[in-house]
Amino acid sequence: MEKIWNFFDNLNEVVYASDIDTNELVFMNKKALKIYGFNSVSEVIGKKCFEIIRGSSTSCAMCNNHELKSGYFKEWQSYNPILNKYYLIKNTLIENDGHRYRLEISIDISSQNIQAGLIDNYKNLETLVNEGMRLALSEPDPDKSINIILEYLGKALHGERTYIFERNIRGNDDNTYEWVASGITAEKDNLQDVPAKVCANWYKNFSINKNIIIEDLENIREKDPLQYDNLKRQSIHSLVVVPLYDDQKIIGFYGVDNPTVKSLNYASNMLQITGHFMISSLKRRNLMHQLEHMSYYDQLTGFGNRYAVNKYVSELQSTDSFGLVYCDITGLKHINDSEGHAAGDRFIQNACSSLKRVFGHNGLFRIGGDEFIVICTGTSYEAFLKSIDTLKTDMDEHSVCMAVGYIWQDNTPSNIDKLLSESEKLMYIDKDAYYSKHNIERRKY
Repeated sequence: MEKIWNFFDNLNEVVYASDIDTNELVFMNKKALKIYGFNSVSEVIGKKCFEIIRGSSTSCAMCNNHELKSGYFKEWQSYNPILNKYYLIKNTLIENDGHRYRLEISIDISSQNIQAGLIDNYKNLETLVNEGMRLALSEPDPDKSINIILEYLGKALHGERTYIFERNIRGNDDNTYEWVASGITAEKDNLQDVPAKVCANWYKNFSINKNIIIEDLENIREKDPLQYDNLKRQSIHSLVVVPLYDDQKIIGFYGVDNPTVKSLNYASNMLQITGHFMISSLKRRNLMHQLEHMSYYDQLTGFGNRYAVNKYVSELQSTDSFGLVYCDITGLKHINDSEGHAAGDRFIQNACSSLKRVFGHNGLFRIGGDEFIVICTGTSYEAFLKSIDTLKTDMDEHSVCMAVGYIWQDNTPSNIDKLLSESEKLMYIDKDAYYSKHNIERRKY
């Protein structure tokens, strides 16, 4: 690497390199050492880049390491609070002997921003967004973190709306988060499953590391009519949109609508440098959802577990009618003992399929190894009884054997323990009748 560092050592721009995996500095050129007040590279080797470059005690929320590719430069602008200067920054990835390095070249553009009267605005904007980042990072709920930073970005850039779109399993786009300024109509509910063709041109630009900056919507009327119609309907006349990457894969985008004209270019930079925070928050959200799913759902059947029952009931309206079906698979012990637990699992899944065919996918719970309940709400007693008959017919047709007990009341109870107990007793009556009819010794079956 020595030859590479020698190439940059005498450049008149500020250059440094850090190990991407540890954030430790491995190189600063002469200009960087001088401007930061060091005499030699040995004084900075091993120190964290965020400590030296930006005076931060923690890694930068705006870090774009995840976006860097070997052979390509990522370009953005930022105000450096230590040096009190505004820089055009170029980042790239250098790989050597199994190590990955972040190379950053910073070009001082403070003078042109001072002349344009913008640098004070930039400083104030970054201060505001940094405060938003601080509050967002202290919030344990990732959804709230994202909403906080969207609000701060929207206000800092004087936009009317900030938002995140995520690509769904169909390849279309869902508006998953939104902040709107006072008096502005929310659009989130209207922008679900947006057809891929609407944003196709945007994704083409994202694939070659280009952001979307529209200064005047009329400029895209002819070249992107689908997007023009989509944005026109929302009363958007200008916007800035940047892609969201996860492991170098584009998973969506986020942006700001109708920012002030003088902040258009700066909006692009601010969105880029907060992109890493957005991705981190989305990953944290996904992890929390996975953990929540694991804590509330049975892994074999996909049905809710015991913990999910009370949560489900607590979210029902007390005025809803309430039917409870308690089922117990008959013969599971015999299958496990004679054919093995894999066969027993298939036996369980076959019973679950019967319940799903009759009751759909909501209100289904596995509360024991061979015990299931179904909660039916918002239906009539007659329809509830008909579904019980349908279940018995379906079980006969698909070789499913379950004892069934059921109970009904006009209103949803605040606590279903009593109903569970009563329906379980009725289930055992049904099970005993089955054993007696077929002359089966219960303890072996």
